Order: sequence, then structure tokens, then C-alpha cells
Amino acid sequence: MPVLEAENLVKTYTGARGTIRALDDVSLTVEKGQLFAFLGRNGAGKTTFIRIASTLLLPTSGSVRLFGYDVVTQPTDVRDRIALVPQEGRPFDHLTPREHIREYLRMRGSGAERASDRAAQVLHAMGLDDSADEPALRLSGGLQQRTLVAMILATDAPFLFLDEPTLGMDPVARRQVWKVIRQAARSGSTILLTTHYLDEAEHLADELAVIEDGKILYRGGSEALKSRVGREVRVQFDGAVPAELLRPYGDLFHEEDRSILLTTRAHVPTLTELALSRNLNLSMGPVTLEEAFLKLVGRGIEEDEEGSDEGGAW
Repeated sequence: MPVLEAENLVKTYTGARGTIRALDDVSLTVEKGQLFAFLGRNGAGKTTFIRIASTLLLPTSGSVRLFGYDVVTQPTDVRDRIALVPQEGRPFDHLTPREHIREYLRMRGSGAERASDRAAQVLHAMGLDDSADEPALRLSGGLQQRTLVAMILATDAPFLFLDEPTLGMDPVARRQVWKVIRQAARSGSTILLTTHYLDEAEHLADELAVIEDGKILYRGGSEALKSRVGREVRVQFDGAVPAELLRPYGDLFHEEDRSILLTTRAHVPTLTELALSRNLNLSMGPVTLEEAFLKLVGRGIEEDEEGSDEGGAW
């Protein structure tokens, strides 16, 4: 059964650029025990959704219910059942990772012994043993972010909001955090994860939704989304290759200093010869979630609109 239900959710902001619809009639459900990923570029609306669903921001219209409680009229009941890693949050400079986790658990009602034991468990699982007793101000940005994620995962709250949880982490640290997130889901927490790391969504999510300009464009599994591409192979050329050379062979996209062609196996020999004859650097591989997102949205997940943010108010 759904534990999160959003119906016709709208959030608008009015500013120098006029009225902006950060969320535009969004309806969404997340099932109990699900690990759900919300994908979108910066400014697409995913953080605005998280802020409303976690009682930090009021919607313009529509509703969100968590465990049957309305996030606007019953915020205390909602907050008792959730924990949140906010995007771009910061730990307290003079507290250590161990102190952050232990004191956060104490604030949420855990006894001293339970809080200390749980802190030690999560510090180890997150690879923070060597940094556990260092003040946060001495830690790298990636270790600070791991500390924030560890605080939330230590709670075992029924519903976890993870807003860009691995932002700023190196690939090894990201995979270590993924293991702990999966364990939290296996232990019974329902998780809503926002990310613009497509590999993260593909590795973690039971189901995902893609949001662009405040609208849900897709909801379903990653394999089903990839199948909509209708191509087998991703071919990347360094630099901007003239469109007329590549368009006969598939779907062409230009991203900054590269050209991406979604094509079929049958065209691979011809494209390889083309690259060799024009001295072009070429790489290829199977179609991934990145290409599925590119075809669905029309631009890559790392492409930001100039001056965009989550609704213009944060």
C-alpha cells in the first residue's frame, strides 16, 4: 500500500521572472518498503517536492499524505516518522561524526547506550571509523556529506528522504553509501531518493520517476525506460560532428564538447570507418539510463538552464 501519496501538487513562486511553476500538477505514490528514485536536472523540481513532502515548505495547491497524515495540517505526526538528508546540508564544525550521530539519535528519543551502539555500527558501515572522532571542520566535503547521511540512516525511521545523498563523494565512497542505503531498505525503511547520478538510480531504485520543468515525464522501472530508446548502441564522438554526417544513422544529441548518437549494431562498422577517415575520437557501449533520460527530456541530466534553481526561492 502507498505510504506517500501526492495529489495534483503545485508550487509556484513569483519574482523578477514572473510566476514560476516549480511543481506542476504532480501526482505520485511511493509504496511501503520501496526504494524510489526521483530523477531530474538541477531546477527540475525534485528538491521542491522533497521540501513539501517533509513539511519544510508549503504547497501552493494539492496535497501530500505520509502514512495517512497530511503534511500541511498534521506536520508533527509526519515528522515523527521521517528523517531527511537535505541537499547541501552542513554538519556542525566542532562536532565529530560520532557526536553528530549519537546526539541526533538522543534528540529522537534513543537512550544513551542505544545511541552509542548504533553510532558505532553506522560509522563502521559508512567507512567513517578513521574519521569518527575528528571535528567536522577538519573533514573533507565528501566525509562531511557521509556524516550527514550516516545520521539519517542510523535512525531506522520508517520513511527516509535522501536528497542528493552522495553529492561530492568519490566513486568508492558512493558505492559504500549505496550498500548502507540498500540495507536500510531491506530493514524496512521506505526511501525516496533524489539524484542526478543516473548510475545511482539504476543501481538502487526499485522504481523511478523523471521530472522536468515541474512535470512528471515518466514513472516506472529503469529497464522499461531504456527500452523506449529503441536503439542498442551509444556512440560518442569528441567534439561537435556535423549533424548531416550522423543523423542518417540514428538519434543525434550535442552536449557541450561531444556528440552522442543512439544507433543500432548494424551501423557500428560504418561509423567506425567514418571516425577513422575524419580522425575523430570515438567510444561506444550499450545504451544506458543516461541515454534514455537524454531521449526523454531532450538534454542531458547535467545540463542546467542558466540561472535555474529549485523554484527560484532557495
